[in-house]
Amino acid sequence: MSSSQIPNLLSSRGGPRLRGRGRGRGGPSTLSASSRRDQNVQSTDTDAAVSRLSAVSLGYLDDPFAQYFVHGNGIRRLPIINRGTYTRTTALDTLINSFLSSSDPISNQPSRQIISLGAGTDTRYFRLRDQNRHHNLVYHEFDFPAVCAAKKQIVEANRPILGGDEGIFPNGPNGGVPDGDSNPEPEWGLLRSVDGETQERYICHPLDLRRLPSLESLSSFRGLRSDLPTLVISECCLCYLDIDIATDVVKWFGGRIPELGIVIYEPIGVDDPFGQMMVENLAARGIFMPTIQRYRSLSDQRARLAALEFQERNGAGGGSDAATIEDIWEQWVPAEEKERLNSLEGLDEVEEWQMLARHYAVAWGWKGGAALLKPPQTSREEQ
Repeated sequence: MSSSQIPNLLSSRGGPRLRGRGRGRGGPSTLSASSRRDQNVQSTDTDAAVSRLSAVSLGYLDDPFAQYFVHGNGIRRLPIINRGTYTRTTALDTLINSFLSSSDPISNQPSRQIISLGAGTDTRYFRLRDQNRHHNLVYHEFDFPAVCAAKKQIVEANRPILGGDEGIFPNGPNGGVPDGDSNPEPEWGLLRSVDGETQERYICHPLDLRRLPSLESLSSFRGLRSDLPTLVISECCLCYLDIDIATDVVKWFGGRIPELGIVIYEPIGVDDPFGQMMVENLAARGIFMPTIQRYRSLSDQRARLAALEFQERNGAGGGSDAATIEDIWEQWVPAEEKERLNSLEGLDEVEEWQMLARHYAVAWGWKGGAALLKPPQTSREEQ
């Protein structure tokens, strides 16, 4: 299989559409170039949902909620895509579980906060809840207003998504952050009763992240706190923003939350033919990733996080690291788990898998205190 024929882990053509409300108004001829680019980016979430359901259906992942975010029965992805979806999900789960493991699992009071950027149809909060990891957690998601509204419709229409003690709240005290619309989408989320007290533990914030740096304080958003150790997740989100805006988004949180960790998943390695072909294929869909041109290697990603002050500073703890999906598959996934996954379906394209997996990276960092993230030991080989 030539490099031009190898699919990528971000998106693929076709596939079922996201359930719920449409993501735009009018047909392509009525949209501005900027709106079309935004819709192209949003379409990658639909592709990710299809890939997630494929991996779940074949037994790679355990996610009973994936089915609700794909219309129809889904599409079976190629084995290298299923393995990539598994490894990507496992990498983030490992880092998130590390972040949560240092908190008190018994306490019902919030002691950790997660902020997921461009969350789309991600089901991670629901999975954490079913794993009983949510008791001391406040979970925030940010995405385009139309995406947040569509996700709410899906949750409302599929009651099994809700936990037994959860209910939906429709709006926030601010009515949502105006996003160039006189009638902004309201914030929404899930309520649960704890010892007779109603608590908001999952909150979805409808916002174009390009507007975030212009906002003044955390109080613009319902339930967002500065006093909790916080983990920001960018699973193929910041890569679609202009580099300066992506940097400012991270600085916005870093300047307001003293104890902060971050996990970033995005492509790297555009200096070889495969990387160049990957960029060209995405560009043919109207999808552009400014960060891939700046942060081309693992060392670039580490330097990026260090420049954002994810490092030891003035006696306060901190640090950063990065690994490719190939590294993570080889070093983070136990041998017995590899055997289980290999038994699900054959993977004949070993060289293609290696080529694909070394072009995606997970970078992580923390600052402001003790190590928030303690992943397995990884290779330090530069890419």
